[in-house]
Amino acid sequence: MEITRGVQRGAQRVCIYGPEGIGKTTLAAQFPNPLFIDTEGSTRHIDVARLPDPTSAAQVEQELHWVADQPTPPCSTVVIDTADWLEKLIKQQVMDQLQIKSMEQMSYGKAYVYVWEAFGRMLSACDRIIKRGVNVVFTAHAALRKFEQPDELGAYDRWELKLQNSAKSNICAMLKEWADLILFCNYEIHTYKTEDDKVKASGGQRVMYTSHHPSWDAKNRHGLPEKLPMDFSTIAHIFQAQPVTVESVSVQIPAEFKVQEAPQNIEDIELPFEIPDPEPAEDFSGIDQRLIDLMKGAGVSVAQVEQAVVRKGYMPEGMPLKDYPKDFVDGCLIGAWDKVLATIK
Repeated sequence: MEITRGVQRGAQRVCIYGPEGIGKTTLAAQFPNPLFIDTEGSTRHIDVARLPDPTSAAQVEQELHWVADQPTPPCSTVVIDTADWLEKLIKQQVMDQLQIKSMEQMSYGKAYVYVWEAFGRMLSACDRIIKRGVNVVFTAHAALRKFEQPDELGAYDRWELKLQNSAKSNICAMLKEWADLILFCNYEIHTYKTEDDKVKASGGQRVMYTSHHPSWDAKNRHGLPEKLPMDFSTIAHIFQAQPVTVESVSVQIPAEFKVQEAPQNIEDIELPFEIPDPEPAEDFSGIDQRLIDLMKGAGVSVAQVEQAVVRKGYMPEGMPLKDYPKDFVDGCLIGAWDKVLATIK
């Protein structure tokens, strides 16, 4: 066994949350070379790089694994915007798999446990990206909830992640445990009493809180001040890349490799191969858009899906994909896309 010592620098797991409209997406866009997975369409008015807008939880997971599998990472930061809208996609996927119309249809909160497990798989996919040296940032909305200390009298309001937080399937706690840096963003408001004993508010500067407080969750492992202006420059030093030294290499080009003069006319160019005719475009008419997005992301054709379904004995041979029953598409194709893809491979 090998024992190591010292600080291990690497990619960061970050969670940014706060009330709607505070500027979470804009802040995340300032991280190093970000690539967005936009689950709620909030980046439409921001000039950022983004993957195709996901229409299902399976597509989000597919896009995360795609980033992790690239020989050269396509970005320095992956931003999932937002965690609570991702949770909505997961809940829809679970309901499709279980063929239920409400999360409350299953007793003892079993459906919520499935959602918790699926969100855990998303974090595992994010960890694959972290190991490639790419930061992962979750943005999330905040919600005010009543909180009661076990050993104290009374309850008080506090800001929490707007995520599932039941006792047996607490996604809120899971994300907080996973993150290295949790930033709670809010407006700094000051109250004062007027001469007629009326309470008024002033201020409104946007700030980030980096440490735990009875009224909100936050944490950091970098010795940051408890409160910072909501500006990436105040935390940029955490994400500074280590300098890379590149040695110069001289290459001698043999004399026999001479640059040939370009032909004067395009008709004089002789190609060493024939240009094939373009293949006809895939016909996706009548197919659920969520399934189309998954197929395009995985490079899977309609014929391959149909062949996999026939091989499993679910549908008769010759039945087109567009005619498959909706509950089968929702539960067996979209809801269990990873198994469909494994069958095709």
